[in-house]
Amino acid sequence: MALLDFFLSGKKSTASVAKERLQIIVAERRRSDSEPHYLPDLKRDILAVICKYIKIDPDMLHVQFEQKGDDISVLELNVTLPDADDHTK
Repeated sequence: MALLDFFLSGKKSTASVAKERLQIIVAERRRSDSEPHYLPDLKRDILAVICKYIKIDPDMLHVQFEQKGDDISVLELNVTLPDADDHTK
């Protein structure tokens, strides 16, 4: 029934909007607390290596770290490459 209420409800109260925003902020902080301290430096170094070969916007590089259990860590790297004719420096 809550899903139906979500779609049928009119305006949300200010308190519920504030609560949802706070939940998003807390979730983001928890995620960043679990990331290793070296992740920003790693992202900068990866960007420098890629830029040696292809000119990309730094916002087109996304590095994400995820801890899956005690013994598995996943480092995800997403790079949006420019069109073939836009890659020269």
